[in-house]
Amino acid sequence: MAEEREDQIEALIREIAQKHGIVVGRDDPIFVLQTINHRLMQDSAKAQRAQIESLKEEMEALAQRWSLDAKEKSERILNASLAAGKQAMAQLMEEGTRTSARVLINELDDLLARLAQPLREARQLAVFNVVASCITLLAAVVALWATLR
Repeated sequence: MAEEREDQIEALIREIAQKHGIVVGRDDPIFVLQTINHRLMQDSAKAQRAQIESLKEEMEALAQRWSLDAKEKSERILNASLAAGKQAMAQLMEEGTRTSARVLINELDDLLARLAQPLREARQLAVFNVVASCITLLAAVVALWATLR
């Protein structure tokens, strides 16, 4: 670094000589100013690096915080969507069950309506058979009574 500094001073002496036609020595006040300026620039660069590093850390922290916030929000949205989906599915299942029950009841009512007439006819036939049996029994009792008398 010292060699580099010496090379810079030599380059500065040549540049001053070429541009202004003045030869300056190493103990010239201009080099004192140049040294102060160089030191200030180094200090400024160091301070800027520190500020950049601090800013970088802050930005990383912010990015991490935003990432966590986004994750939490997306989880909340996902949970809300799942809950809404479950609720919608439950409603659809309930509606489907009600519709199926209505269809089944209607089918059973139709089937019972079709069976009602044959059942009435069978009942009438059974009543007719009971009446005929009673008449036959009565006739047999009358015939038995007539024979025994």
